[in-house]
Amino acid sequence: MTGIAACQLRLAVGQVDVNRARARDAIERAASGGAELIVLPELTPSGYAFHDDAEARALAETPDGPTAREWQDLSRRLGVVIIGGFCERGPGDTLFNSAVIFENGQLRATYRKAHLWDEETQIFTPGDQPPPVVDTSVGRVGTMICYDLEFPEWTRLAALAGADVLAAPTNWPLAARPDGERPMEVVRVQAAASVNRMFIVAADRCGEERSVAWVGGSVIVDPDGFPLAGPVAAADERNLHADIDLSQARDKKISKHNDVLADRRLDLYDTASINTSSHSDDARCSMLLG
Repeated sequence: MTGIAACQLRLAVGQVDVNRARARDAIERAASGGAELIVLPELTPSGYAFHDDAEARALAETPDGPTAREWQDLSRRLGVVIIGGFCERGPGDTLFNSAVIFENGQLRATYRKAHLWDEETQIFTPGDQPPPVVDTSVGRVGTMICYDLEFPEWTRLAALAGADVLAAPTNWPLAARPDGERPMEVVRVQAAASVNRMFIVAADRCGEERSVAWVGGSVIVDPDGFPLAGPVAAADERNLHADIDLSQARDKKISKHNDVLADRRLDLYDTASINTSSHSDDARCSMLLG
């Protein structure tokens, strides 16, 4: 069995030292509780609700900056895999919403969020590489960030690359929902885990930041799509923990005769794909109606 943890944190934009300390404490508590893979929220050190590009730029770091070095040291000292999000200062004037994977003091991968949400498009450059999947001491681990999870094509890429666990730093803004319903962000994670037969761990943030309320929906989901821990859906800081059997994610069969990856009909998908943006409304209607 492999212990994994999602660290739900209360963070504040610009309070880098405080945010790092909260992340450090959560990592140490998770490791002491038996977690071997520990996931932190999106943009952990900087916070999220930037006033503008200039503020984000002032809070940006490189993948070998102070936050990364601390996570690197923690991963070495504790013997764990750490995945966390940060505001990355890229080449030239570029900024990226990024995540890093550290294992035993080594930077294994840096991922730049490909699907930017709302005002992120005014600050960040979208990434142009698929989600990395890394062979680690705790299995094959992939990562992507928040809104990336809402694109089935993107989560499927991680599954096709052999991810046992998909780790997702998130900052889910709170939206209205009917009483008794789970946040749709959590529902989509459950669906993605089920259709790809892989574990997904989403580490969300909680509380409020500059009038933005967060879902606080951290969750660890199994390959059947059911939560093993969470969803929290609350304003409390909390570490979620689950012990998982990676062999469950490596078995893609859902019946004696069905396999979620082998059953794909690529011969049909290729011919059925239509880029509707290049056609007029009349042309779209003609194609849809035959």
